[in-house]
Amino acid sequence: MRYLVTGVAGFIGAAVADALLARGDSVLGIDSLNDYYPVSLKEDRLARVAARGGGRFVFTKVDFADHAALDAVLSGEQFERIVHLGAQPGVRYSIENPRAYIESNVSGHLNLLEVARHRQVEHMVYASSSSVYGGADKVPFAVEDRVDHPLSLYAATKKADELMSETYAHLYRLPLTGLRFFTVYGPWGRPDMMVWMFTHKILTGQPIAVFNHGEVWRDFTYIDDIVAGILAALDHPPADDGAPKAGGSITPHALYNIGNHRCEKLTDVIAVLEQACGRKAEMNFLPMQAGDVPRTFADIDAIRRDLGYEPTTSVDVGIPRFVEWYRAYADL
Repeated sequence: MRYLVTGVAGFIGAAVADALLARGDSVLGIDSLNDYYPVSLKEDRLARVAARGGGRFVFTKVDFADHAALDAVLSGEQFERIVHLGAQPGVRYSIENPRAYIESNVSGHLNLLEVARHRQVEHMVYASSSSVYGGADKVPFAVEDRVDHPLSLYAATKKADELMSETYAHLYRLPLTGLRFFTVYGPWGRPDMMVWMFTHKILTGQPIAVFNHGEVWRDFTYIDDIVAGILAALDHPPADDGAPKAGGSITPHALYNIGNHRCEKLTDVIAVLEQACGRKAEMNFLPMQAGDVPRTFADIDAIRRDLGYEPTTSVDVGIPRFVEWYRAYADL
C-alpha cells in the first residue's frame, strides 16, 4: 500500500515513514522544511528514511498550507491512505507567532481534508494533541471529556482540526482518526522539547528552567510506542455503521489518546536524566509560563480496547536511550 505522509521530515513523521517502509509499504512524503528548528536535523531524518526505503520512498518539498502548490505536487500521484502529521508545533511559539498556527494547523488541515475527500482515500489519520484538554482538573484525561477551554492557540488549532474532521466525516462519510499525542520523546526528537533541551543543557553545564517551581507532571510517551499506536490506528479505519466511536462521534471519525498512561513528576524525570547524563542539573525554578498546563495524564482505555495499543517503554528505559542517541548525534 502507498501512503501520503505529511510532515515527513518531522520527529514523528519520519519515524512513521520509516516504520511503514520497514513493513514493505511505499511512502510519498511531503514537508515544507521550515526553519522553526534547524533544517539540518530534518534533512538528516529524511536521509535516514530514504536509506530505508530506496525507490519506495519519494519526497517532495511543499507547504501543504498552500492549496494550489499542494494540488500541483500531488497531481498524478497515487496513494490509498494519509497520515497527516505535519503541523506548526509548540505551545510557547504560538504566543509569539500566532498566524503560523492558523496557516499550518487550520488552513493546512482543511487542505488535507479536501485532498482526502476528492481522492476518496480509505482513511486519514491526523495528529491532534493532549493540549486540547487545557487545564482540566479531572485526570486521567479521557477522549469523552469536554475540551472547550484551551490554554494556548496551539491547543485551539488542534481542537479546530478535530471539529473540521467531524464535519467532513459527517458530510462525506470520510473515515478519519484523530490522535491526541502526549509528550513524545526519543531519538531524533525535537530540539524545542523538554527532554532534548534539558539533556543538552545538563551535558554542557547550563542551568535548566523548571517551571511552576517543579510542580509539573507529564505523561511521557516514547516514540516507538507512538508509532505503534499510529500504525494500529491507520490499519483500522472507523466504520460508517452509526455506532458511537471513541470520542463520541456516530460518524466514521474516532479520537484516541496515545500516551504512556503514567503521570511522571518533572523533577523525577530530571533525576533520570541526571543519571543518564552522569551529571547533576543546575535547576532554575520559575513560575508557570503562559499557555502551559500543570499536568497531563492519558486515559488509554479506548485505544487499548479498540486497537490493542499497549505502551511498553517507561522513562527509566526511554530517557537513557535518548541520551545515548543525543551524545552520538551531537558528538558530546
